[in-house]
Amino acid sequence: MNVEEQIKDIVSRIAHIDKSIMNKESTFKEMKADSLDVVQALVAVEETFDIEIPDEEAQKFRNFGDFVDFVQQEVEKKG
Repeated sequence: MNVEEQIKDIVSRIAHIDKSIMNKESTFKEMKADSLDVVQALVAVEETFDIEIPDEEAQKFRNFGDFVDFVQQEVEKKG
């Protein structure tokens, strides 16, 4: 399972969102994820991939794709 699929699993489980509506252009608001859902998803992703997502970076995420791209870059940095 690739990084994007793992993130979709985490977000769908936490925010009760159907994975079929998640795409790179989707915003968390469009997916009906509230701020608590987003925070819990960020924490779960950090734990899953053993990375840190600084608050200032998380605030830059305009859509799901930005989130996925950031996590993929961090995972690649770890090797």
